[in-house]
Amino acid sequence: MSRQRRAFLPIWTFAIAATVSAFVVHLALRGRTVQLGYELGRARQEQSRLREVKRVLEVESASYKTPERVEIIARTLLGMEPPTPDRIVPLAQVPTPPLQGGVATTGGEGPR
Repeated sequence: MSRQRRAFLPIWTFAIAATVSAFVVHLALRGRTVQLGYELGRARQEQSRLREVKRVLEVESASYKTPERVEIIARTLLGMEPPTPDRIVPLAQVPTPPLQGGVATTGGEGPR
């Protein structure tokens, strides 16, 4: 019986050590999972914020392309005014090339 008792103690010690080790690994993995969950939440929140910023910037960009907005900026920020008639210089009329056969050609390729 003493032989069984001597074999029991190392096996029991090993079993306890293995159980404790498995529990510690489980806790470490659980902690890492929670940490990654928080990081994912922050990343999704940042993504949502950036999408909203993008939407606002697209609306702002579209507003800058309207002629009314360009005129407002030209008048207020740049101090521009419509030109007076004495400042308008007409361009000389550029002669247009004659039509060949009723159709103007543009690139040297004729009808096929």
